[in-house]
Amino acid sequence: MEAAEPEKSVIQIFTFSQEPDWDEPWNSSQVRRATGSGFVIEGNRIMTNAHVVSWAKQIMVRRFQDSRPHLAQVAYVGHDCDLALLEVEDETFFEGLKPLSIGVLPEVRSVVNTIGYPAGGEQISYTSGVVSRVELINYVQPGNRSLLAVQTDAAINPGNSGGPVMMDDQVVGVAFQGTPGLENTGFFIPPPVIQHFLKDVQDTHYHGFPQAGIRLSPLINPAYRKYLKLEAPDLGARIDTLMSDSAKEFLREDDVLLEANGYPVSADTTILYEGNQVHGGIAFSQAQHSSKVPVKIWRDGGELELELPVFVNYKDRLEGNQYVPPKYFAYAGLIFTPLSRDYLSSFGQNWSAVAGIGLLYELFYRKNTEPERSRTEPVMLSTVLAHPVNANMEIRGRVLVDSVNGKRIDSMNDLIKAFESHEGSHHLIEFGERLGFECLDRDAANSANNQILQTYGIQLDRQL
Repeated sequence: MEAAEPEKSVIQIFTFSQEPDWDEPWNSSQVRRATGSGFVIEGNRIMTNAHVVSWAKQIMVRRFQDSRPHLAQVAYVGHDCDLALLEVEDETFFEGLKPLSIGVLPEVRSVVNTIGYPAGGEQISYTSGVVSRVELINYVQPGNRSLLAVQTDAAINPGNSGGPVMMDDQVVGVAFQGTPGLENTGFFIPPPVIQHFLKDVQDTHYHGFPQAGIRLSPLINPAYRKYLKLEAPDLGARIDTLMSDSAKEFLREDDVLLEANGYPVSADTTILYEGNQVHGGIAFSQAQHSSKVPVKIWRDGGELELELPVFVNYKDRLEGNQYVPPKYFAYAGLIFTPLSRDYLSSFGQNWSAVAGIGLLYELFYRKNTEPERSRTEPVMLSTVLAHPVNANMEIRGRVLVDSVNGKRIDSMNDLIKAFESHEGSHHLIEFGERLGFECLDRDAANSANNQILQTYGIQLDRQL
């Protein structure tokens, strides 16, 4: 059943949200009011962007030309694809509203219409634009995931987020982000991503978009292709890194990926998807978590067909935006928290320059260059809350913890165990990047800990 007047099924969303303070992880920021858009789909649900409802303490929704607010709550959220489904407590909210149906991926040069409630006004807004490009781009919401997106010159402003992009009375996208510095450029989430999300939640649990666990490199050099006995001059990309356990089990480095999920893979690592040249990674992200993707590879001068299991990657969670309360451990005024992208964001807008190459290397690169030395959860001394027990410490925060009492720290659990199991008279804390060490009197630290927590208004000494 389609909506004859689609704007009547477009919903205005109001949120009151409160984000954690990643630098002082026991605290939260001020409550922030924001607006967004959504639209009704089958099953009396409202689809919107994950970033519209992230950290929301309260969600209110309003119908087209209706001033009455209704309470809503998040039913499912996919931060990796920036989509969410809302439920409304009052079931009468949906009376007379027809669900919008999801269409197909629009072609380049087709005309689309964006409907929503952009900031700066209370009335619904309509903008028209042309589809200019279909490609894989980095989604801002997760920060470390690239999925299919459609570029358009239709205006997509704050408040438009989560609203439908329409063509022929069907939804062909969900408006979600722009590009800083580019005018008349916006992006929307296309039907293949929307349908993947909806199929994923059918079992009442959202898993996410899987990855093959490989890194592809172009295989353009004709001499090398001849050495590998590859006859087709433009078919096949080199697998140069195996990152997941399943990839290591089924594939080898220097295998050549010829085909993935039925799509021939070009020498430049791209596939032809619905008439658009996009990165071959989309062939794997189309599958659901824990399913198998058929692939053809070239190995030892011959073709080989395999069924490659693909899974959602949870190991790189610290490298992206997490949307879970931060872990911390407070001891003797020392506040410890994991090194993460969220934590680095507390350094300011230019955090990648402020943080320094050492922390960036530890978080983003060491696992690839020195896997034997990488840490599953690097730990930072975030800050030191002033007290006589730590007054003589010269290092006051924003440094990586290397070891405590001679024990290497690979995670927050390692850190806590190193402190709480130690029976010596002093705690010795060594820091990374050759920044030296600090020492605490153990008995004095234990005696002062509760007093410091009370002084600074910290209710719990840990959050894990």
